[in-house]
Amino acid sequence: MDVVKIGKFIAQNRKKKNMTQENLAEKLGVTSKTISRWENGNYMPDISLLKPLSDELDITLNDLLSGEKVDKEKYQEKLEENILNTIDYSNKRINQKDNLIGLILIIVGLICSITAMSIFPSESSWGSIYSVIGVIISLLGVAKFTKKFKYWKRLALNFGYFIVFVALLIFIDFLGVINIHQAPRFATIVTSMENCIYYDTPFYDVIRYNPGTNEEKIILINNQKCCDETIDKYVN
Repeated sequence: MDVVKIGKFIAQNRKKKNMTQENLAEKLGVTSKTISRWENGNYMPDISLLKPLSDELDITLNDLLSGEKVDKEKYQEKLEENILNTIDYSNKRINQKDNLIGLILIIVGLICSITAMSIFPSESSWGSIYSVIGVIISLLGVAKFTKKFKYWKRLALNFGYFIVFVALLIFIDFLGVINIHQAPRFATIVTSMENCIYYDTPFYDVIRYNPGTNEEKIILINNQKCCDETIDKYVN
């Protein structure tokens, strides 16, 4: 579908009718800027406006989609070609729209998760909650991108992205533990003892010694069973 050719054809027939872009826009219920975009070949009219537009310009729908007057001998051939081209163009526009929405959702999800981990202290459950919300939003964006693929490939890509995103959050959490000495957010088990809190994560463990005092320490240890001996080994 030659969008530029169609745009020039719209402008040509509008001028034949002695209509300004504003006149035509008013009749179709759009803005003059929209008409200008059509005529410049930047956009195609919405499918719902094709018939009203052709009626206002006193041309056939086939002429409009061809960007020229169609000979009677080629009318049926052109009609079939234009139907296929219109379907193809509409699908491309839908894909472009889905990709844009998907990109926005991915970015919003990333910002939501990373910002939540930056703003809320590690002790607050809100950081984890908003991080999970960010993952879900971002995953919805990926689903927009992958909807054109077959089911299993789409499922694999979505699951793969989910794993990568979660791994990124766990890595950022780990950086917070070793750099700013905060407790891990994504601990699977939290055990409170007399002078410390023991955090068990899938990849490492943390002892938070004397929490809430001036002598508080965050100690990173290898995966070990939580017991008094283990705590004494790293604290003393």
